[in-house]
Amino acid sequence: MAGTVIRSFAAPGVYPAGLAFDGRALWVQCKDSVLIYQVDPATGKALRSIPTPALAGYGLAWDGRTLWSTDATTKKLYQIDPVTGTVIRILTPPGFAALGVTFADRTLYLSGLTGNKIGQIDPATGTLIRSFAEPIGGGYGMAWDGRTLWWENFTDELIYQIDPATGKALRSLDFSAIPKGGLVWDGRTLWTENRNTNVIYQLAIDKP
Repeated sequence: MAGTVIRSFAAPGVYPAGLAFDGRALWVQCKDSVLIYQVDPATGKALRSIPTPALAGYGLAWDGRTLWSTDATTKKLYQIDPVTGTVIRILTPPGFAALGVTFADRTLYLSGLTGNKIGQIDPATGTLIRSFAEPIGGGYGMAWDGRTLWWENFTDELIYQIDPATGKALRSLDFSAIPKGGLVWDGRTLWTENRNTNVIYQLAIDKP
């Protein structure tokens, strides 16, 4: 099953590899620029930027108040003040490869755990609550739509919708033409990035 690309615009920095949405603006983590940008989703204009503590930032999430950034080099997860860029908390989740992250039901879901698993952790302590197998090995970006998880795979370049209670893949969407970076849900559509061409895409999801 496929979705539809609604629109696209240039990323504000180099190698976009993490996306978050705060209810009004997108947040775009650009690994090679070592910055996190706040972006107007209507125009693609960068409103401002803060430094990212991640040496190799591949995942970004919004928890309603703060940002969370993953670091593939140190295998750490950073909680960041979006106003000042100050690091609030540093976690080292067990078996974490520091790829995708999303916030859901007061917890964080992480992709790329040891054994190709998706893990749910306590954001206060980094303790692993539970984990389940990825639909196929090679997890990347993650998003939460209020009911289900959306998960990108860099092996087949598909986007999977996952039931978080069972870990079962409900369906997959073919966006294989877009080598993806981050993934985020804005309440109506998904957003992803082409990390090679520095382009951000808004995606309409067809009803199953």
